[in-house]
Amino acid sequence: MRRFLALIALAALALTLGACATRPVVTGTPRPAIDPAQVRIYYAPPPGGYEEIARLEVGSGGFTYGEQNKNNAVMNKLRREAAKLGANGVLFQGSADGYGGGGVSVGGGGGRVGGSSFSSVGVGVNISPRQKYGSGIAIHVVNPPADGASQP
Repeated sequence: MRRFLALIALAALALTLGACATRPVVTGTPRPAIDPAQVRIYYAPPPGGYEEIARLEVGSGGFTYGEQNKNNAVMNKLRREAAKLGANGVLFQGSADGYGGGGVSVGGGGGRVGGSSFSSVGVGVNISPRQKYGSGIAIHVVNPPADGASQP
């Protein structure tokens, strides 16, 4: 019985981790990977133009609590995915809240077998937070603005 429960828990973990995985849609020419710290987030097209490398979609993760933490997780994942493709920028396209969230379920049952009756009640609680999703375009900017320059 313990082996069976461990197998179910392992399968649930694999499904959870698989749901967080993203696959970029490559639309340009990828470059060698770079450090994610070198990837800048742009909220408007950078001056001087850019080359599009891929379209990205990421999620904050199943157990990220707090709006700011969810936003940070989305931005960090966009940077990591872009860095894998050699992009030095992400043109942020937007974010949205996922469906779901916490909840409570109650169930009950009963029956009669061989002259004996039985009943049971169960309560289930879901405390996993609602995910945040974000999308962006992984880009390569030939002459990125200096770090101190203000972005539009």
